[in-house]
Amino acid sequence: MTRRLDGYRVWRVAGVETRRIDLGVALALLGVAAVLIVASLTVGTTPVALSDLLPGQGMDDAQRYAALTLRLPRAMTGFLAGAAIAASGAMLQSLTRNPIADPGLLGLAQGSLLAILLALILLTNLPQGWVPLIGCAGGLGVALFLARVTAQSRTGDALALLLLGLAVETTLSAITSIVILYAPTDLSFNVSVWLAGSLFQAGWGSLGAMLPWLALSLPLLFAAGPMLRLLELGEEHAHALGLSLRAARLTVLLTTVLLTSAAVTVTGPLVFLGVMAPHIAGALLPSSGRARLLLSGLVGGIFVVGADCLSRSLGTEIGLPIGLCLTLLGVPLFIVTLRLRMLRRAM
Repeated sequence: MTRRLDGYRVWRVAGVETRRIDLGVALALLGVAAVLIVASLTVGTTPVALSDLLPGQGMDDAQRYAALTLRLPRAMTGFLAGAAIAASGAMLQSLTRNPIADPGLLGLAQGSLLAILLALILLTNLPQGWVPLIGCAGGLGVALFLARVTAQSRTGDALALLLLGLAVETTLSAITSIVILYAPTDLSFNVSVWLAGSLFQAGWGSLGAMLPWLALSLPLLFAAGPMLRLLELGEEHAHALGLSLRAARLTVLLTTVLLTSAAVTVTGPLVFLGVMAPHIAGALLPSSGRARLLLSGLVGGIFVVGADCLSRSLGTEIGLPIGLCLTLLGVPLFIVTLRLRMLRRAM
C-alpha cells in the first residue's frame, strides 16, 4: 500500500492500482446487495420468514421450492442483469462524454431486442440457449455499424457516435413496434410484458444461459477500464497520450454488446437504469476507470433486486413490471442526487 499525490491510499498489485476507499465502498455495496437478496427470499405469496432460512430451521416443500427454486435464482439473475446494464451505461457515458448515454440511447439494446423478437416469430421452437447468441448478434451488428461509420477520423467522433446511435435506435424502435403490431396476439402480449422489464421467467436455466456471456465480457471489461479513464479526458488528450481511439471504441462497444445482450435476454430493456446507476454511484464516491464500472454495476444490481422485491410485495398474482418499479425507486433518489450535486457546486 502506498499514498498517491492526491492523498488517497492505494494498493498496487501486478501493475493494477486500486484506491482503498473504492474497495471499502464496493464491499459496503456488496453487503447491501447480499442483505437484499436474502430479504427477497421472504417476499412473495408463499410465506417464508427470515428465521426459516437459518440452518436447522426446516422449511416445508412449498417454502423450499419458493425460496430456493424460484426466488433465489430470480434475485441473482436480477442482480447480474442490473449490474451488466449499469456498467454498460457507465462505459458509454465515458466513451461519448455524455451523461445520458446508455445502451438504449445508442441502439445496442434495441438491436438485441429486434433480433430476439424476429427469432421468436420465425423460429417457434428456438432453444433457450440460442436466445443470448441471437441477441448478441443483433447488438453486435449495430455496434459494428456505428464503429464503421464513425471510424473515418481519429478524433471528434463522440458526438457523431451519439447522434448516429440515436438515429439507429429510433429506426429500430419503429421496426420493433411494427413487428409487435402484426405478430400473433399471444406473442405480442408476452413481448410487451418483456419490453416493460420482467423477471417473471427468470430461473436457474436463464441464469445459466446468461453467465457464459458475462464471463466472456469480464476480460474486455478489465481491459476497457484504463481506456475509459483516458477517454474521460477527451479524445484529443487521449490520443495525445497514446490511446488508439478506434481500438478503444471497438473494445467498449463490443463489451457493451456482450453485457447488454446477456441482460436484455432475461429481463428485457431496463429503461433509464444505465443512465441512473452510474450517476448515483458517482454521488456515493467519485471515481473513474475500473472502479467506476464496479461501483456502477453494484448500484445497478441493487436497484434491480430492490425493484423486484417491491414488485412482489404488492401481493398481486402479476406484479408490476420491473421497469416501472425501477422508476418508482430510482427516479426520486436520482433527482435528490442531482439536486445535492447542484447545491454542492453552488457552495
